[in-house]
Formats: sequence, structure tokens, C-alpha cells
Amino acid sequence: MCGIAGYINLDPSRPADSVVLRSMTDAIVHRGPDDEGFHVQGGVALGMRRLAIIDLATGQQPISNEDGSIWVVFNGEVYNYLELREDLISRGHRFKTRSDTEVLVHLYEERGDNFVTAINAMAALALWDSRRQRLVLARDRLGKKPLHYALTPEALVFGSEIKALLRHPAVRGELDHGSLGRYLVHEYVPCPRTIYRGILKLRPGHLGVFEGGRFAERPYWDVPAPSRPERRTEPTPPVAQIDEEIRQTLLDAVKCRLMSDVPLGVFLSGGIDSTSIVACMSRAAPGSVRSFSVAFREPSFDESVHFRKVARFFNTQHEERLLTPAALLDVLPALASTIDEPLGDASILPTYLLSQFTREKVKVALGGEGGDELLAGYPTYQAHRLARVYERLPAAVRAGIIEPLVRRLPVSRANISFDFKARKFIGGAGHPPEIRNQIWLGSFSGSEALSILSRELREPLATTDLFDEARGHMERAPASDVLGKLLYVDLKMYLQDGILVKVDRASMACSLEVRAPMLDYRFVELIARLPTSWKLRGMTTKHVFKRAMKPWLPPGIVSRPKKGFGIPVAEWLRGPLRGMMLDLLAPERLKRQGILEPAAVASLIQDHLEGRRDNRKPIWTLLMLQLWTEQWGRVRTREAVTA
Repeated sequence: MCGIAGYINLDPSRPADSVVLRSMTDAIVHRGPDDEGFHVQGGVALGMRRLAIIDLATGQQPISNEDGSIWVVFNGEVYNYLELREDLISRGHRFKTRSDTEVLVHLYEERGDNFVTAINAMAALALWDSRRQRLVLARDRLGKKPLHYALTPEALVFGSEIKALLRHPAVRGELDHGSLGRYLVHEYVPCPRTIYRGILKLRPGHLGVFEGGRFAERPYWDVPAPSRPERRTEPTPPVAQIDEEIRQTLLDAVKCRLMSDVPLGVFLSGGIDSTSIVACMSRAAPGSVRSFSVAFREPSFDESVHFRKVARFFNTQHEERLLTPAALLDVLPALASTIDEPLGDASILPTYLLSQFTREKVKVALGGEGGDELLAGYPTYQAHRLARVYERLPAAVRAGIIEPLVRRLPVSRANISFDFKARKFIGGAGHPPEIRNQIWLGSFSGSEALSILSRELREPLATTDLFDEARGHMERAPASDVLGKLLYVDLKMYLQDGILVKVDRASMACSLEVRAPMLDYRFVELIARLPTSWKLRGMTTKHVFKRAMKPWLPPGIVSRPKKGFGIPVAEWLRGPLRGMMLDLLAPERLKRQGILEPAAVASLIQDHLEGRRDNRKPIWTLLMLQLWTEQWGRVRTREAVTA
């Protein structure tokens, strides 16, 4: 696991500067504190910081082929590298290390750009082919590892994190106002955009090739369509066969992710996804599973009863830590400095502290990311079914009776309370499915996002479709039914640009590698090919997965309602976070910055403090924007709008 960075000058006669390259890698030292490496050749510069996991003695990067004509820097793990290595040796390739990284250069020699289709990996890489004078960038199928780039008049610059790119003199840190608007509605900046104008994310499952002064990006993988469309009547495989295939595919995904030359553990929440990972680990390596969990004092957020039950059932070497408001709030400013873009998911705080706690004992942890998006695990999928019924009610009943009643519900600050869900529901109802989905998951609707911005920014963005990425994914989705399309949208947006970014930045800030077995592309393809009615059966989420995993899990786990991994933001904004909120969102500060409308922000805060509304999500989203702005002050907030 590493952080990578580098650049190639557009003028090949202009030599690369090793000082600039070292500055870029210094910016991401937290991603790889164990080692560093550089390759500078003419106008090309490749650099890396290494977190040593496999081949501790000889796995230094950059790594080349036998004659030094191909070089690679790599962030991630190739889980099938041993099989690939054996095959390549049989074809005459000679290896000088035992690392998975070296497989990439020989695989490229053998297969060209198609080398990426052969690897089962979480990966972001840059490969320089000096014979053909071409730079290849690639990112894994699901986007587990990040890769950013900027094509400037002077150079193509790339890196694992944006902060590395900003160390290059050709890259400017200018705020993209169109991306700012999208952040407000999604709580993240959707790919391929970033919060900075001119800096882009390489899309997951894509290659980017710079050759002859031009950069082109193309896909090499996508989620497959269901193999059995909804409401087809042909015979289906026996239930036992399907369940066994699900169990064995996940078990194999876990087994290959246990490959490590350093201590390894697992994040355990007590939900079905993390418990299923523990069940597979216990079968693959009985008696050696190390589990890590965090607890809260607030009952509606705490899952300690459940994860302790799982730890006892599987007899794991279990460790846990109680997270207090003071511990979480102490790391908030520091954590904001590690995130190159504003991110409105409050669960990054406990994720960071869980990673920090886990890193004290191990260097690698397995997690359960991906299960909800693959298997319809979120309450929003149930809500879409209710919305179809609700929207058939007469408008007079909805607007005149139900919505006023919902608005008068007593405000609760508990985790995912009824009044919170009810208000979210009526806020999204009536919109197209992909838009109401984003409204339910995010903080602001499109009109609300515009109203919270200063007039200077609001007017140019008035005609911008802030949901265009969601609409595009909905149109491209391989599924034929609405729920299947929404699962595709969430996989391409909420998972890839929200959840995975949160986990990557929080864990790598602690120099901890997190692996996600449920995002093994073989498991993803297996689940994607199943009909969506097998995933959401009536109002039962993850139906087929729960049925398949039940024989391997402790009693009661499959019937647990989803809790989510969060912190009591609503309560803290009225208590320990109040001072920070009032300071960072003070009208004078906002007026000076010229980004947010002071009166609109003040109204949100006042309603929340006086208990009239639960504005936890919009206020937290704005608070994270302000923390980011304070940390990355070089952005120019009054540049021309890029919509």
C-alpha cells in the first residue's frame, strides 16, 4: 500500500525536477511512512511513499522490467499476483522481487493495456513506457483507491491525493463553483470532478493514457446487467445452489485478502456485513481473527451489545474502545486538514478513530464496505417503494394533511429517528427516483443548495443541473427496473465518491490499509447478475444475502435493523460543537469569504438550536465546508464560475 505522485512535461526536452517530485511525495507521507522511491527520466517523474505490507525486504518502488524500459508506481494490492507471477515466469519473464507490484510491468509487456483486466486488485497506478513514450494511469474497477490528475499547459500531473498535485507549480488551487454546488446536494464532489477547477478524478474501472501530447480516458470494466430480468418465468437455479455460490464467492474474496506479511485484523460493527466477513475469516484462519470495534455512550448510536455477541460467537481476539465527544472533537480540525475536498459524512470521525485505534495493533484491516449498495441495504430503497404509493395519493391529501402533520412532529435528535426519516421522505417525494434518492441521502435539495450560496455564486449556477451525474448514471444503468438502476447510481456515486473516499482518507491518515472483500469484482458481478427482487423482497433488505449467510452467523444477526455508523451530531451541535459551529459559521466570517449567504445559514442554526428543526445534516455539511476552507486557504473563492 502506497501513495503515488508524479508528472510528465508536455515539452519532452524539458527535464523533470526531482525537487518538485519529492515535495509532491512529502505531501502524502502518511500514506506510506515506511519507504520512498523515485524515478526521473527526461521529462518524466514517478514517485511513491510506501506502507510495506507484502515483500518487506525487496518490494521497493518504482519497479521496472528487466531492461528498465517500463516503470511503475502502484498504490494497492494485487490479490491474484502469485498465480499471475507463476504464469509470467513460465512465459520467460524474470523477476527480481516477490512483490505484487513487479507483476504489473511484466503483465503490461505481455498484454498491453489489457493488463488491468487480468488483475483482482484494489489499485491506482502509473506506468511509464519509455519505448512508446506513453504514460498509463489506471484505477481499480470499484474505485477503492484514489487517483487524481490535472492536464496543464506545462505538464500532466497526477497523485493519490490532491495535496500532492498542489505541490506542483503548474497546478492552481482554484475553487470550482459548480463542484461546490454539487457538494452541497451530495455531501461529496462526484467523479470525475473535484472541488478544484482543472483537477479531475480518474474514473473507477478506467485507463488514462497520455501519448503524443494528448490524454484520453477509456473504460475497461463496468457492473454487468442482471442475467435474469425481472418477471421472467424461466426456471431458476435451486435456492441452495445460489446460497452456496454467494457464501463460497465471499469466502474466497476474504481468503485472498488475508495475504499479508504484517499483522491483520477486521472492523466489527455487529451488522450483517462485518459479521459475515468475520465468519469467513474464522473459516479461513480459525482462532486467529483479531476484531476491532468502537462503542458510544448514546444508546441509539451504540452497537456494543451486537459486536460483543459476534466476537464471543467466533472467539475472536477482540478489542474495543469507547469514543467520547472530547476524543472525536479533538481530531476534527486535524482530520479536516487531511481531506483535500469537503466531505459531509460525519462518520469519518469514528472511522478515523477506529483506524487510529486499530493501527496500534495491526497494519491491515478488513471492512464490510459495499454490501448496502450491492444488496439494497439502505432504508432509502424501502422508501422508494413507499414513495410510489404516496405519490398516487391526491395532492390535496399530501399537501393539505400529511405534510403539515409531518412538519409538526416533535423533533428528536436520536440516530435516524422517525421524524428525521419522515421529513426526509416528504422532501424527496414527487421528484424523479434518482433525484429523490440524492435528496434523501444528502443535505440540501437543488433549490436549497442555491439559496444557501451567496448571490454572487447563486445567480450563475441557477441554470446548472446539480444532479446531472445521477441522471447520467440512471440512464446508463444496465438494469431494466428502477430499483436496479438506483443500486447502480449508488454504487457509482454514494459508494465510490462518499463511502470509499471516507474510508480511504480516514484509514490512510493513520497509515492503515483497509480491504473490502464485498467489493471483490467477482462478488460484485455475482450479486449484480441477480434480480433486484431477490435483494429487496417486499420490505426486507438484503434478502438473498441474509438467507445465504444465516447458517454461518450467530442467531439474531440477520434480523437486526440497520443502524448505521454515525455520531450524535444533532445533540453535539447544541452542546460540545456549538462554539465551533458559531465561530466557523459566524455571519462576519461568511460575508468576508463570499461563499455562503449569512442570513440563510443563521436561520438554519437558529432553528436547530431552538429545537424547531433537526438541521444536523445541512449544518454539518456547511461546517465541513468551512473547516476545509480554513485548512486550504489558497483557493480563490471569487474566481469565475465553472458550472
